[in-house]
Amino acid sequence: MQDTMPTAAAITARLDRLPATRHIWKLVLLLSVGGCFELYDLLMTAYVSPGLIRAGIFHPGAQGFLGLSDQAAFASITFAGLFVGTIGFGYVADRYGRRAIFTYALLWYSAATLVMATRSTVLGVDLWRFIAGVGVGVELVTIDSYLAELVPKRLRGRAFTVNQAIQFASVPMAALMGWIFVPIDPFGIAGWRFVAAFPALAAIVVWYIRRAVPESPRWLARQGRGAEAARVIEAIEARVAAQSKAPLPAPEPAPAEIAGARETLAEIWVPPYRRRTIMLMVFNFCQTIGFYGFNNWVPALLAAQGAGFTRSLQYSFVIALASPTMPFLFLLFADRTERKWQIVAAACGTAGFGALFALSASPLWLILCGIGITTSNNLLSYALHAYQPELFPTRVRARAVGFVYSFSRLSTVFSSFMIAFFLARSGAPGVFAFIGAAMLVVVLSIGLFGPRTRGLPLELISP
Repeated sequence: MQDTMPTAAAITARLDRLPATRHIWKLVLLLSVGGCFELYDLLMTAYVSPGLIRAGIFHPGAQGFLGLSDQAAFASITFAGLFVGTIGFGYVADRYGRRAIFTYALLWYSAATLVMATRSTVLGVDLWRFIAGVGVGVELVTIDSYLAELVPKRLRGRAFTVNQAIQFASVPMAALMGWIFVPIDPFGIAGWRFVAAFPALAAIVVWYIRRAVPESPRWLARQGRGAEAARVIEAIEARVAAQSKAPLPAPEPAPAEIAGARETLAEIWVPPYRRRTIMLMVFNFCQTIGFYGFNNWVPALLAAQGAGFTRSLQYSFVIALASPTMPFLFLLFADRTERKWQIVAAACGTAGFGALFALSASPLWLILCGIGITTSNNLLSYALHAYQPELFPTRVRARAVGFVYSFSRLSTVFSSFMIAFFLARSGAPGVFAFIGAAMLVVVLSIGLFGPRTRGLPLELISP
C-alpha cells in the first residue's frame, strides 16, 4: 500500500517510473490546448497590424505617435505587458498552484483581448493589449512549470515537442484568419476585430481543462499538502496501470529537494543557480530577437522583399503551416539529444535561413526560407521551454522561470523598434543582420555555460 503522506521525493519517484500511456498524453494535450489560445494571442500581432492600418486606427510607416511606428509600438506594448506578467507575477503559480493560475490567467488575457477588439483608437487598442499581455506572461510561465512537473523524466522532451506542435497550430490559424478577414469588413465590421476576438473562445474550453487536469502533485507535496498529493498521484497511477495492462515498475530512489529551503527569488542568486540565472538572462534577451523579429513581422518582411499587401498575407499563411507540423520531426531526437545542443542548432538555423531570406526575391524562395526560419524558431522555442524549468527547483520554479524569461519580453519591447528601424533603412538584409548577431550570442551563452539535463530527474538537475 502506498504511503498516504508522500514526500516530494516520493512523488518524483512515482511519477518518473510511469510508462507513456494515453492518460499521460491526454494531460499533455489538454495543457497544450489551453496554451494554444495564449500563443495565438501572442502571435496575432503580425496579422492584426495590417488590419489596424487599413481601418485607419494605425498609421503606416513611422507616422504614429512621436514619429514612431504604430506597429512597432503595438508589438512593444504587448511585450511590456508580458514583461510585467512574467517578472511581477511569475510567483503566483508557486504560491497559489499551477492549476488555479493556469485557469485564471487564461481567462484574464482572453477577456482583455476581447475588449481590445472593440477599441477604435491607438490608445484604447494599446492599453488593452498591455493588460492582455500581463495575463499571457503569467500563463507562459505557469504552463512550462506545470507540464515539466506532470510528465515522467523520460518524456519531458517529447512532451514539450507535442506541446509546441499543438500550440503552434494557432499560428496558421492566425495567419488564415488574417488572410481571410483583414482585407474585408464582414457585416460592416473591420475584419481585424474578428481576428483579435478569437481568443475569447478560450473561456469556453478552460473549465473542462480545469476539471480534467489535476494540480501538480510535486507542488502539493512541496506545500505540505501530502494527502492531496497522494490522491492525485494515486489517481494518475490507477489510470496508467489500467491502460498499460501491467503492474507499474517499482519506484527508483529519487533525490529530495533541500528540506526547509526558503521559497524566495533570492535563491536563484546562490550557487548552482546564479550561473544558470545569468546565462538564461543573456540567452533570453537575445533569443527573442530571432523568434519575434521574424514572427511578428512576417507580412512586413515579405512586403519588403517585393510581395504586395494581399500576397504577403497569403505567403505568411503558407509559411505559418510549418509551425504545427515541423515540431513532430523533433520527436525523433527530443529525448535523445541534449537540449542545450538543440538550442544551439536552432539558433544557427535561424541565422542561416534568415541570411538566405534577405537575399531572395522569388515567391518560392521567400516561402522556403520562411519555412526554414519558422522550423528553426520552433525548435528553439520547444527546447527553451523544456530547458528553463529543468534548471530550477520546484519551490521557486515558476518565479525563477518568470524572472529569466522576462528578459525576453524586455528585449522585445526595444527590439520591435530596432526591427522597424532596420526594416525602414536597410530592408530585410538589415533586419536579418541584426537577428544573426543576436543568434551568435545565443550560441555562445548556451553552448559554453548551459548544463546538461537529458534523462535526469528534476530534483537531480536542481538539488
